[in-house]
This record gives sequence, C-alpha cells and structure tokens, in this order.
Amino acid sequence: MKVHHLNCISTCPLGGRLMDGRTTSLLRRGQLCCHCLLLETADGLVLVDTGLGLEDVRHPKSRLSGFFLALLSPDFREEMTAVRQIERLGFSAQDVRHIALTHLDFDHAGGLDDFPLATVHMLQLERDHAVLQKTWLDRQRFRPQQWSGRARWQVYPAEGGGDWFGFSGVQQLNGLPLEIVMVPLIGHTLGHAGVAVRKGDRWLLQAGDAYFYHQEMNLAHPHCTPGLQMYQVMMQKDRSARWANQRRLRELKRNYSAMVDVICAHDPTEFERVARRALQAPVSGKG
Repeated sequence: MKVHHLNCISTCPLGGRLMDGRTTSLLRRGQLCCHCLLLETADGLVLVDTGLGLEDVRHPKSRLSGFFLALLSPDFREEMTAVRQIERLGFSAQDVRHIALTHLDFDHAGGLDDFPLATVHMLQLERDHAVLQKTWLDRQRFRPQQWSGRARWQVYPAEGGGDWFGFSGVQQLNGLPLEIVMVPLIGHTLGHAGVAVRKGDRWLLQAGDAYFYHQEMNLAHPHCTPGLQMYQVMMQKDRSARWANQRRLRELKRNYSAMVDVICAHDPTEFERVARRALQAPVSGKG
C-alpha cells in the first residue's frame, strides 16, 4: 500500500504564533493544515478525510458558516483540494472508491461531493449527532450543504469490534483491506475516530482532531499553544474523553513507537515532516 500525504486547504486563524506555534508575528494569521491521506490499494484509492472541496472553494459563503470563515480564513486554492491533487498524481475522482472519515466537521468533509462513486465510512454516533444540528455551534461546524451523497454513507458502532494496541471498539471497514481500521477517539465530537493504516511492519494512525499540536504528544512535557488549546475547548463535545484519549495516544507513543506513528489533522510541523514538502505545496508526480 502506498500512502500520500495531502494538505487539502490550509486554514489561517487569527493569532499567528499563539495558534500554530511558528508564525513569526502575533498580528499575522497562522497557518494550519488539513492533513488527509490518500491510500493506493489493490482495489482502488482510499481517502482518509477530504479537507475542503471544490464547491467550498467556489461558493464558500453558501457552503460554510460566516463564523468559521471569519475565524479561520481558509486559503481557498483549488489546486489544494483533494480531487485536484489526486489528478496531479494521474488518477481521477472515479478512482476513489472509499473515504474513511475521522468526523464530519466542515474542514474534514467538505470534499465528499467531489467523489461521487466513493462509499463513505464513519462511526454511527458521528452521523447521528451531526444530523441533529442540535446547537448553534453544531450548525456552524456540521454542514449538510456538503452532504449530497448521504446515501453512500456506511456507519459503524463505537463498541464491539476488536482491539488495537490497547484501543477497543476498533472497526474493520467493509470492502477495505484489513490494513485499514477505524479507532474510536471520542471527545472532539461524539463520534470522532482515528484511522490506522498498516504499511509493511508499521502502522500510521491519523488521529484527526484528537489533538492539534505536535507537542501535545511530548512524553515528558505535553503542551499546546494557547490559541489551539482554547479552540479545542470550544469545539470539544466530551472534555474528559478528549483528555483521556490524548493520554492514551501518548501511552501508545511511549509503548509502541517502534510499531506505530501518530499524526493529527492540523499540525503543519507534523505534515511537513512526514510529507517532506512545504505546507502550501500540492503533491507532485506519481511515484
């Protein structure tokens, strides 16, 4: 299995260094990534999250909330959408057969409509709570405007399943290789999950929004930038579960670093380390 790392449109929040930990000025907007995975399997392509999509770029005010547009100011470049980066690799949207979602926040699910043949996999709790549109913030973060293909959604329970390095409720995904599993990581949303991918003798866990800043996985002194800490608190659905899962991810790193790599969705330092290219550069060249 071949793994491609895609930044599917950066968000640029107010606060500069207080958010991303590396922008030189507090008066400048920071830069966060939307770290998606493209997996080449024997049966076609699999996406882990989609980032923001073509219609978000073309019609942001009708697709996304004014609150998040002002707060995050996404860098709307069509060439950074998942579908355009996939085309740069020599594939087409029709080659994407499956999408595994960590959760349904607008910046993770915005490209769903760009892949009309893909089955979309998520935890059942994520679907159930997102479609309720229960609170004002839910209506800003979960955007039905991005969900025209709901008939293709396939959902899984957050309990049952198997075990994976001490995590329970881990789900094999229908129609996908055994090397791709969904790991419940509840907290940021009530159906949030990570997606683990096995390549050779190592696993890569895309932990989504279970954490936001690479130093949160620091074993000696875990910490986060003030801005991202505030953002996580604002967005969390279950504070105790979010903290517990961050502790479990650190224990995973402590005990199994020789077997598992852990990344999150929005940290630019992590992205550049594993992708080996600049944050704002689209993927280039097949192979």
